[in-house]
Amino acid sequence: MPKKTADNQSLLMHSGRADNWREVTSLADAWAAQRGGREALEAALAAIEAVEEYHAYPGARLRQALTERIASNDPSGAARLARRISNGLLTDAYRSRPEEWDVNDHLSPSEVVDIMPPATGETRAHRPYFEVLFVNSQPSARWPALASELRRMRRHEDSFIYEPIFVGSFEDAVCAAALNPSIISVVLAEGFPYRSRHDAPVLRSVLNPLLGEAESPEVSALHLSHILKRIRPELDIYLLSDRQVEKIAGDPAADSIRRIFYSVEEPLELHLAIIEGVQARYETPFFDNLKKYARRPIGTFHALPIARGKSVFKSDWIRDMGEFYGLNLFLAESSATTGGLDSLLEPTGNIKRSQEMAARAFGADHVFFVTNGTSTSNKMAVQALLAPGDIAVVDRNCHKSHHYGMVLTGAQPYYVEAFPMTEYSMYGAVPLATIKRALLALKAEGRLNRLKLLDLTNCTFDGHMYNVRRVMEECLAIKPDLIFLWDEAWSGFARFSPFLRPRTAMGAAADIEEWLRDPASISAYEKQSVNLGDNPSDETLLATRLIPDPRLVRLRVYQTNSTHKSMSAIRQGSMLLVKDVDFHTVEAQFHEAVFTHASTSPNQQLIASLDVARRQMELEGYGLVMNAIEIALKIRRAINEHQLISKYFRVLGADEMIPAAYRQSGFQDYLAPGSNWATAVKAMQEDEFYLDPTRMTLVCGTAGFDGTQFKGLLASEYGIQLNKTSRNSVLLQSNINNTRSDVAHLIRVLVEICLGIEKRLADGGQAERAAFDARVKSLMTDVPDLPNFSHFHETFRGDAGKATPEGDMRTAFFNAYDAARCEYVPLLGAECDRRLREGPEMISANFVIPYPPGFPIMVPGQVLTQETIDFMRKLDVKEIHGYERARGLKLLKPKAAGAKR
Repeated sequence: MPKKTADNQSLLMHSGRADNWREVTSLADAWAAQRGGREALEAALAAIEAVEEYHAYPGARLRQALTERIASNDPSGAARLARRISNGLLTDAYRSRPEEWDVNDHLSPSEVVDIMPPATGETRAHRPYFEVLFVNSQPSARWPALASELRRMRRHEDSFIYEPIFVGSFEDAVCAAALNPSIISVVLAEGFPYRSRHDAPVLRSVLNPLLGEAESPEVSALHLSHILKRIRPELDIYLLSDRQVEKIAGDPAADSIRRIFYSVEEPLELHLAIIEGVQARYETPFFDNLKKYARRPIGTFHALPIARGKSVFKSDWIRDMGEFYGLNLFLAESSATTGGLDSLLEPTGNIKRSQEMAARAFGADHVFFVTNGTSTSNKMAVQALLAPGDIAVVDRNCHKSHHYGMVLTGAQPYYVEAFPMTEYSMYGAVPLATIKRALLALKAEGRLNRLKLLDLTNCTFDGHMYNVRRVMEECLAIKPDLIFLWDEAWSGFARFSPFLRPRTAMGAAADIEEWLRDPASISAYEKQSVNLGDNPSDETLLATRLIPDPRLVRLRVYQTNSTHKSMSAIRQGSMLLVKDVDFHTVEAQFHEAVFTHASTSPNQQLIASLDVARRQMELEGYGLVMNAIEIALKIRRAINEHQLISKYFRVLGADEMIPAAYRQSGFQDYLAPGSNWATAVKAMQEDEFYLDPTRMTLVCGTAGFDGTQFKGLLASEYGIQLNKTSRNSVLLQSNINNTRSDVAHLIRVLVEICLGIEKRLADGGQAERAAFDARVKSLMTDVPDLPNFSHFHETFRGDAGKATPEGDMRTAFFNAYDAARCEYVPLLGAECDRRLREGPEMISANFVIPYPPGFPIMVPGQVLTQETIDFMRKLDVKEIHGYERARGLKLLKPKAAGAKR
């Protein structure tokens, strides 16, 4: 294969397996039709042999049967079996159809593989399928017999069905867990070696990023359990030992083991423990109770007429709504918090249990379910953690809910700026040096004690992920009790990828927590303290990767997730995650924030969907996220390497989205020559900013479309929906819902659009070409500079003469409620220019937020500058929140601005 494709093959291991079997099938068909040779088929099978050992299906028997048919020169038989295996993988038929495992089975002419979703109202007996990894030192010749023994323990009463996979080394166990998302339980028996018997390059491409090259690797079941948990924390791990199991059970290092068994004296108990472990993750306390509630006969004498659906299904006029949504939706509706439904405001039963299970799944200490979207989660967190007069260092480009939260609490924002991407009219993320400089400035001013919170978006709308651990550690080195609020609305799924998890709030907090427990952390801090001396300069501190004093650190981390944006939750489903050693000091405030912002009539279906979304991510999230990443990589390649599409469109790489100064590893792009998981993981570990592969900025300005125009075209003409746009780009997002068919549809549409452009340019002659070039130039070259935050008016700055820029936004916001204190100045015209030149200063009375780009370019109390006005005048978007074109800019009159209401 070409070098570029070969370098990137290991980035597509999951979906690549299905492609490999389709290739085997094609080669077998070609051999059977005398259009190809046997050698090519044998080579293709040999290439996938190592990886196939880590999957239960097709298994050793079917693979051996295929090998024997090839060896006996039976091309027709080999082609039939290869196609059967390939189709089995494509349809997942092997999960529910036992005959798929039979070498001699064939579908009858009347039998159809069951791949369709159930019809409305249909219920069918279904036992979810999973795979269990067994790691032991038994000779591989004994593995088929062991598998047979395990299958004999299956019972009709079992809620699930599993197939065993056997490996014989530490490295094979890691590879299997990484490559096979169907594995959700692991059984370890001591005595296995470290090295795999395979030395395939494809396996090294998986192992090296995960394990590195240890000179003397530790080979023990406990060490392997920790490695597996680091890769996939949702796994249940069981240990079989012939040593002193009582001693092992008492070892704190065994905290990653679910249960320990003495050798194999209780095989049935092991089987039952595996089933029970999956059941513990499968349970959805609220959803389960909601289903029971819907099956009960209920008399409703509360204020929700739609409950039970009588007003809908008995109506001649709205029965179609009932037919559309189905009866269960209405049977499960209630405004009561009894009968097993619990209260979201003060949960004590199944909602409380569901939130505890979500905390386990997402690596938090506490989780709050929120049914008003992450806008509400953010405001709840800001209200609970900040009081009037507190200072918060906050990204000026964060979601508006953070800014409004500051208004409501009276906290004073200290705005810090993200690096600009002017060419694409968007901002990136806030450099660590900028954050540290803000903290050091507050320290120099004697205000560090008033700083309570660092509030950042991770990942950003456009995919910039912080080096979260480094940001928190370096900030804690300056202020050991600083609280962190990470808005991860767009990246809640990242928890279930070992490559993205360290860049999440909860993932990084867990790593820091582990580091704080390590005695070596104190040595590292003390060594750096000696090197820095007693009074290091700010420039020295800015240039140093600071280490906090582990004896002083109070680890206080909060994360908000838009569960509905990246998981299977209904719209507005959100979670607020807490990992705070001092949560007891703010717990009462959090409950007050819940009472303030949460509805007293939360949607039951929405709560249930949060419960179910957690279940899904714990049991299959690893594979779903892996697939979403691979879908994104296929889209990137299909667009950027397509001869026609790439003339007019391209997906921006990391090198175009992140300045080189913040890519310390030198990583350029997922598609760059030489890129693989090793280089991507190196970037993830080292770089200040990392680009989430599932977020793809598609430049459309080079095709003559602005972002809003192109988004509308895709939606109205081709049925493709997008969310975020910029002046000359749109954002494509892959998610756990996408399939390869979606990729094909997108590429087909882009080809059609490109052909239309080509025809228009060819038919229109020179005039059309000139107009096209002018349009592209206006979108790609004549772009407005992005305005930075200027400053708060001195009226809202508090102490006279202070050097730090935080301001009292709340007073400015509520002063604007008094019309007598406000004035309007047209954006276009002499008066605005005169005020900029001669004064008095123009003070924004409200938030002004253009969509796109979607960040506030004006906040209450901010002094407007030429930079901001120029940007506003060059905007060609229709939607600008907080700006009335007919009246102009809403301003606070300078003389009235400071008066208290």
